[in-house]
Amino acid sequence: MGWEAIRQWGEDVARIEPLTGGVANDVWSVRVHGHLAVGRLGTRSDADLAWETDLLQHLDREGLTVPVPIPTTDGRLFADGLVVMTYVEGGPPETEADWRRVADTLRRLHQLTQGWPQRPGWRSSTDLLHVETGTRIDLGAMPPESVARCRAAWARLAGRQTSVVHGNPNNPGNVRITANRVALIDWDESHVDVSDLDLVLPHNAAGLDTGAHDIAAQASAAWEAAVCWDDEYAIKRLAEVRAV
Repeated sequence: MGWEAIRQWGEDVARIEPLTGGVANDVWSVRVHGHLAVGRLGTRSDADLAWETDLLQHLDREGLTVPVPIPTTDGRLFADGLVVMTYVEGGPPETEADWRRVADTLRRLHQLTQGWPQRPGWRSSTDLLHVETGTRIDLGAMPPESVARCRAAWARLAGRQTSVVHGNPNNPGNVRITANRVALIDWDESHVDVSDLDLVLPHNAAGLDTGAHDIAAQASAAWEAAVCWDDEYAIKRLAEVRAV
């Protein structure tokens, strides 16, 4: 159906301009009921979108600043692959102090989502020790030596705390900071995994000890290599994963 679905948010809804940052989705600023918002059109399943919108509502109720789904005129939180969310003001983190605030927000996210169910169709890093596919990952497409390196990195995560992870918080474009709060946007890669994977931040702002930081950094590099195999970025990230 495409962007025609936006009419389900009302007759006065209008697309304004495309926004950068969307890889798997078409993302636009939109105006809904006179307010600036963000529309994201993609190919995620209804179950996937239900998981994400339920998560965002939960985090909003618990006091985290996140994009909040805006319902259609008949009360649905998404329609035909389209989600419309509140626009979040702010700029990217720039200083070490900013990134420490990001780390505090991520730890709050992890605290609020322990025991949360896995996103439909997704796998965690440790799940991939035993299966070959999950979401955009297909280990069967990678050379066996590369798979062995990734799995060796993920095996070191065993036994560590799991929760919802944002999935890409070290990208400054996914954070909106003001003097009063830190907001996380773009939850398209969020899923349940080892919490420390979110805490590999600039300046080691989360204060991970040397061992925990090494484990999380290696596992994170392996995850990103597997997700986008085999483009230039994936090959670069795999090079950061120690050989077995």
